[in-house]
Amino acid sequence: MKISQLAIERLGGQQPPALFGSFDAYSAVEANNWVATILRTISPALDTAASQKAWTRLHDDRIDTRRALLRREPWTVSVTHVSTRITWTVRPALFLPMAHRQSRQLPSCAYDFKPHRPRTAD
Repeated sequence: MKISQLAIERLGGQQPPALFGSFDAYSAVEANNWVATILRTISPALDTAASQKAWTRLHDDRIDTRRALLRREPWTVSVTHVSTRITWTVRPALFLPMAHRQSRQLPSCAYDFKPHRPRTAD
């Protein structure tokens, strides 16, 4: 499984990039297609340099991106438009099965989590 994240950053600002969204992909192809679809969607609204970079990524860099993901290497692409940088990060995520908890002592941190009580409507 691959995790794709979209972060937006105001250049020259004091705040770190803000996570705008994420997408869980089940393959390198699906993760790559997600980024390509978003780039195709926003490229007409970008300035000339950012639009050119987006189209270069869509056409020239796509095979290299897919190869990196198949090797389980993270991949990032950024596009800067005026004073905003948009960054997509795709990285492999390995999920391990949960351990069977019968007759085993849980780690101490397991007791630190306190679930919130459901809110009731007034």
